[in-house]
Amino acid sequence: MDYHHVMEAAGVVVFGLVFYSYTFRWFRPKGRFDRRWRPVITGLAFGVLALVLMIARIRVHEDLFIDARVVPIALITLIEGWWAGLLAAIVASAYRGWLGGTGAVAGVAGILVTVAAAALVRGWAQRAGRLRAYHALVLSGAVFVVTFLSFLLLGSRGLTLFEPLALPFLVMCVVGLVFGAFLFRDIVESQTAESARRDAAELRAVTSLARAAAHEINNPLMIVTGGLAILAKRLTPDSEEAQWAERARGGAERIREIVARMNEITQVREAPEQGQLPPMLDIRKSSEPR
Repeated sequence: MDYHHVMEAAGVVVFGLVFYSYTFRWFRPKGRFDRRWRPVITGLAFGVLALVLMIARIRVHEDLFIDARVVPIALITLIEGWWAGLLAAIVASAYRGWLGGTGAVAGVAGILVTVAAAALVRGWAQRAGRLRAYHALVLSGAVFVVTFLSFLLLGSRGLTLFEPLALPFLVMCVVGLVFGAFLFRDIVESQTAESARRDAAELRAVTSLARAAAHEINNPLMIVTGGLAILAKRLTPDSEEAQWAERARGGAERIREIVARMNEITQVREAPEQGQLPPMLDIRKSSEPR
């Protein structure tokens, strides 16, 4: 086996992991992209990685080659879901179809069924509550079987081709998918934990500021409401002055309600942007029970 080619393939997969780690923050609630675009961007990116791995084949012996196309496709399906995996598979399948040859149909079938197998393992891992080693090992075995069956579509010739490639391909699947899956899991968990820490720090800052502001507003507000109550007793009922005093009392009560909500903030929710106004805290939604 040409280990230089192995290192090239490993480098491509590592690049994908770095890319995923870097772009993960783009899809936070306040990131530069809507979270719904994450499967699209990551799926297309890992489809390109699969294409690169199809070009950068690994020489096993003389004119025998394998490629690691299934590793990024299975990994992105396992982590992001079938939609991202399908996009990656479409990119890889389009290139395989463009290459043509007698094995084109079998190659495309192997890519698409790999997505299905990875999606099933993802569902299994979600029901278990966390991605574990045995999930990745089962996925490795499933991908190996899927690839073997795709070679069988070529008949006895496919079996002859696959036989000398079986062991190195199995090793590649186990190493690539197990280590890749755990690196992916660590990336997701660390980024999620960091995002939770930032959100908690933001909430502490907002609640501290809101409670301090509420305390400072309450003191003069009590003077205003007390003065309005005394004024209302001295004005002639139904007079224009009494009506203005009643409107002022209503405004003061509205301020009192806002101050009370400022003391009950439990989350940070922004109000929709209006015109040229910058985003601002929605006090009502932020103080609603979760």
